[in-house]
Amino acid sequence: MNTKFFLSTVAAVFAVMLLSAYVPRQAAGDPWVVPEKYKKMKNPVASDKESISVGKSLYAKHCKSCHGTKGLGDGSKAAQLKTKCGDFSSADFQSQSDGSIFYKTSEGRDDMPSFKKKIPEQEDIWSIVNYIRTMKK
Repeated sequence: MNTKFFLSTVAAVFAVMLLSAYVPRQAAGDPWVVPEKYKKMKNPVASDKESISVGKSLYAKHCKSCHGTKGLGDGSKAAQLKTKCGDFSSADFQSQSDGSIFYKTSEGRDDMPSFKKKIPEQEDIWSIVNYIRTMKK
């Protein structure tokens, strides 16, 4: 093995570890900060029968395993997560703007994955938001 290559690899790994300690992260359980732009964003997709149907189908494929059938955070994978899944039916969750829910779904955080690549059409994410709105208590 080339000693110079080995030492440069070790140095690079150490540098990544050192830098990662200084990257600010939002701790699990901390309030999920949503940029103001998204808080004020209006849903461009009408909450109609078609949109809710599309949202329900996408939710079943991408969200149900963690968030559960009724959005209570009791899906089959929920117990395996480090962070608690939100209860979409709660008044607290439902009080968020559509743009906030869109942002969280698109960007993800901690155990919640980003869906902007898995669901590349923004209209589809907005349809999921419309479906989640039907989960009110």
